[in-house]
Amino acid sequence: MKHKIQKAAGLMLCAGLLTAALDVRLKVATYVITSGKVMTPLRLAVLSDLHSCVYGKDQHALVDTVAAQAPDAVLLAGDIVDDDLPEKNAWTVIKALSAVYPCYYVTGNHEWWSGEAERICSQMEAYGVTVLRGENASLTLNGQTVMLCGIDDPDSGQSVKQLEKAGASLSKDAYTVLIAHRPERFAFYQRYPFDLIVCGHAHGGQWRIPGLMNGLYAPGQGLFPSHAGGRYDFDGGTMLVSRGLARESTHVPRIFNRPEVVIAEVVPET
Repeated sequence: MKHKIQKAAGLMLCAGLLTAALDVRLKVATYVITSGKVMTPLRLAVLSDLHSCVYGKDQHALVDTVAAQAPDAVLLAGDIVDDDLPEKNAWTVIKALSAVYPCYYVTGNHEWWSGEAERICSQMEAYGVTVLRGENASLTLNGQTVMLCGIDDPDSGQSVKQLEKAGASLSKDAYTVLIAHRPERFAFYQRYPFDLIVCGHAHGGQWRIPGLMNGLYAPGQGLFPSHAGGRYDFDGGTMLVSRGLARESTHVPRIFNRPEVVIAEVVPET
C-alpha cells in the first residue's frame, strides 16, 4: 500500500510539472523603471511575435489583457503578422488596439520573409498605427514628451542606416525609447543614448528552467542565449526583451515559457 501511494504521488507530481511546463496561458510581465526624465508615471505595453496566433474569440484574451493594464501607448516589436499562418488574427488585434491607444510598429523578420512587408506596413498605417522606419516620433503622454524611435528588421537591409538616422536626432531631455525586433544587436543599439530598448524575436529561448536556464535556444543567438527574455540593465538605460506571443505558429512547444504581454512602467526618480 505504501509503495502504491508513493507511486501515485510521483505520477501526480510528474503530471503537475508537465502541466506547468506546457502552460501557454497568457501572462503579464511588468517591469518598473526609474528615470529622472519623467515627471509622472508612464505605462507602455509591448507586444511582440504574435505570429497571427489565436487568443480566443475575436482575440479577446489578448485585447482584454492589454486593456486591463491601461497602457498609455502600445509598442509592437515585430513579427505581429506571420509568413505562414493567415493574417486575420493579427489584424483583429491591431484594429482593436489602435482604436483605443496610440500604437507604434516595427517590422520583424517574418514580415519580410512573407514578401509582404511593404503592404503590411501600409495596412498598419491604414489602421492608424505609426510605422517607425528610422523615424523619431514625439508623443505627449501625461503632460510630458516621450520620443519613440524604431527600425525595420535587419532582413530589410535598411536597419543600420535607419538606426544611424534615428540616433543622430535624439533629444537629450525627452525620455527616449527604441523599438527594434532583434535583441542580439544589443551592442549596436547601445551606441546611441536610448533610455529604453524593447525587443522580441527570441521567443524566450523556447525552453526554460526558471532559476537555472533562461532559454535553451534563440534565433540569432544560438544555444543558451544571453538575451532570451526579461530585463537587461546597462549604463544609462534598460533593455526589455519580450518572450513573445507565439503559440501554434511554433513547431517546438514552449516549456516553462508562457506567452506574455510586457508592461514597462516608467516612474520618476524619488
